[in-house]
Amino acid sequence: MNASELREKSGDELRDALHELLKEQFNLRMQRGTGQFSRPHLMKAVRRNIARVKTIMREKRQAGEA
Repeated sequence: MNASELREKSGDELRDALHELLKEQFNLRMQRGTGQFSRPHLMKAVRRNIARVKTIMREKRQAGEA
């Protein structure tokens, strides 16, 4: 998920993407807790994607206020 792809999305689409990423992060945490965690590199990727989405949402919100 690139920042340029996210900038093209609307606010609703960004909220949906954030919700899906948070669900994915939760599922990965549960897998790690139960010992079924086979791909630890995904935690870092999901965490960064969440930060990307939140950053784009903040940028859009500030652009709307200006």
